[in-house]
Amino acid sequence: MDKHDQLNRIKENFINSQKVLQAIGDETRQSILLVLMKTECKTGLRVGEITEQTHLSRPAVSHHLKVLRDAGIILMRKEGTKNFYFINIRSKLDLLKNLVMNIDKFMKDFH
Repeated sequence: MDKHDQLNRIKENFINSQKVLQAIGDETRQSILLVLMKTECKTGLRVGEITEQTHLSRPAVSHHLKVLRDAGIILMRKEGTKNFYFINIRSKLDLLKNLVMNIDKFMKDFH
């Protein structure tokens, strides 16, 4: 693959990764992700539990959870009227891995 093709692939990776980059670029969402990483994968946490551990308001936590869900980074499991949030193991974070690997390969090949 030549330099031009690699740059096009990297550009495509950036476009595909935009939602994920925006979602994880926020410090508040990073703190929510760290809280979720401490819990069992499929068990998850409720908004109130995340609120307690992050010291954010419930509406703020709900907003940030929506952004993370829309980006495909976390999932929600319903149990009756209760919602449990957890990290999506097969998440869109793989897009970032591909982006970083392609940039790394480009830098090694052409610099």
